[in-house]
Amino acid sequence: MTLLLKMENIERHYDTPAGVVKALDGVTIEINEGERIILLGPSGSGKTTLLNCFSALDSPTGGEYTFLDEEVPRDHSEKMTSFRRENIGYVFQFFNLLQDLSVLENILLIQELAGKKDPVRAKELLKLVGLEAEVDRFPGEISGGQQQRVAIARSIAKRPTLLLGDELTGNLDTETSQKVMTALVKACEQENITSIFVTHDEGLVKYATRVIRIDSGKIISDEAVNSN
Repeated sequence: MTLLLKMENIERHYDTPAGVVKALDGVTIEINEGERIILLGPSGSGKTTLLNCFSALDSPTGGEYTFLDEEVPRDHSEKMTSFRRENIGYVFQFFNLLQDLSVLENILLIQELAGKKDPVRAKELLKLVGLEAEVDRFPGEISGGQQQRVAIARSIAKRPTLLLGDELTGNLDTETSQKVMTALVKACEQENITSIFVTHDEGLVKYATRVIRIDSGKIISDEAVNSN
């Protein structure tokens, strides 16, 4: 397996009036290409902070982070933005689709911003997540689960190396969550995308190849799982 990223002794500390908060407290982790990882932990455990460090939305206050053997920029907004643009896809809990654009146009916009506009590929991605019949509909005309599948197609439209998500099924019922995760696994496998997702839902573990549990800013377990 090819090593995608490596974090060594990552810390993210915040100064508050009550003292220093250690959101991440010495996290060390290696992730290989093609893995599907779920981060589990209680509220306030540090899992979203870790996700934001993976994406360079946030800068660690200590430790080393390398991505494809190159140091990830920190404390330099322009370089961090470039890193995200070139490498990272993101699926949000609240979809963040543009309501005045059709399903297909939402995909095409992301492709255009990435300099890779390709209507044929956009339609293929929507077919991949089971929405080929919805290309001309608007987000408000489809269900929440369908909107999240559009968001998945949109997030992989620019061919990210790493796909991240924070509670991406948090607003969906169990049945819809399973449909979304099934579409996600299929898309990541076909597109050869490594993925990391934060959740509190133990039921999503079956969609991962690896589960990492975090609490109080520390990794407390890291196990491979049998995925479906």
